[in-house]
This record gives sequence, C-alpha cells and structure tokens, in this order.
Amino acid sequence: MKPHVAPRPTAALTLVEVLVVIAVLAVLAVLIVSKLASAMKNAKRITCVNHLAQINLAFRLWEGDHTNLYPMNLSTNLGGTLEEIKRGNVFRHFQVMSNELSTPWILVCPVDVRQSAVDFGSTLGNSNISYLVGLDAEDAKPQTILAGDRNIVGGMMKNGILEITRDDSVGWSSELHGGNGNLAFADGSVQQTKSRGTSWNLREVIGHTGLTTNRLAIP
Repeated sequence: MKPHVAPRPTAALTLVEVLVVIAVLAVLAVLIVSKLASAMKNAKRITCVNHLAQINLAFRLWEGDHTNLYPMNLSTNLGGTLEEIKRGNVFRHFQVMSNELSTPWILVCPVDVRQSAVDFGSTLGNSNISYLVGLDAEDAKPQTILAGDRNIVGGMMKNGILEITRDDSVGWSSELHGGNGNLAFADGSVQQTKSRGTSWNLREVIGHTGLTTNRLAIP
C-alpha cells in the first residue's frame, strides 16, 4: 500500500502582491503613454516646420516668375496681392501660389484646430490658414520674416496687420506649440524660436530683421 502524500499547496499571490503588480503596470502605462504623446507632439512640430519650408519654397518660386517680387509686393493687376493687404485677406497671398503649393492642406499646422480648405477656390479663407505672412520680406534682407505660425502675441494690431518694433515685448501664445513657434525667413531657412530665453527668442529674431517695424499679416 502506497503511503499517503499530502497535496502540495497551490502558490497564490496575496492581495498586497496583486495591488503592487497593478500599481507597477499602471506606472508603466503612464510612462508609455507619456512617451508616445511626446513623440507625437514632436512629430507634429516637425511637420509644421516642413509645411513652412514648402511654403517658403513656394514664395521663392513664385517670386522668380514675377520680377523677383513676392505676391504681397506686386499689384493685383500684375497677378500679385498688394491691394489685398488692406482688406485683411491673408489667404489671397497663398491663393495666388496654388500651383507652387499644390495642396491647401499644407497651409494648416497639424496642431491647429483650424481645418484645411478643400481647394484653393471659394472654400479657402483666413480660417483655413495657420500661417502669418511677413509683408516686408525681401531677398536683400535675408533675416526678414516671410511666414510663420499665426499665434504671436505682443505688438500692435491694425486691420489684421500686427506691427512689431524692436522694443516691443513679444512672444508666442501656448495655442499651437506650447510657447514656441516656427518662422520662415527670406533666406530660405525655417527656425523654431522661443518666447523667452537667453538666445534665439522671438524678440531677438525681430531685432535681427533689420527693420524698424515688422508688419505681419495674421489670418
């Protein structure tokens, strides 16, 4: 007769151990979500920079075909948008470059709540634009602002035109890139700038344009 063997006790987690495991999983989930959110935010910022780079190129291509003048410096009688400045129709500056831009979705920053227009026709308006236009940009002054994120705060707004001097306190609102912003310059570059800081902040950039007053058309 075989001797009786007592059943081996089944291993089980205690309530405390279960709670510890759940807490660890929760922490890991938070860390993963945070990393994904940060990566997505960075990807959208890069996309915004890419949009501005393509807009910058479109301006330069258009300029090369129109007596080396940007649309906002050329009369509507000659295919430009000079007269549209006083009307506050910022979208017109982009509309005349439809061939160079190819698609209207490039005019909307991926973090903006604004929606892209269906086409460059009657559906396009200021509400479909995320980017400002520098009215005083010129090749002879490579650090002048050609385009950029629309959420600049400071300066003086007059009929849809933001006027900023070197002495004005300016910065970026948190609306798009959390206190940072992107600008495209007449030299073809696109740079991210800060509201504050010891270097490359928005006020410093304004001071380097070489203009007493910078006029920016805000959509």
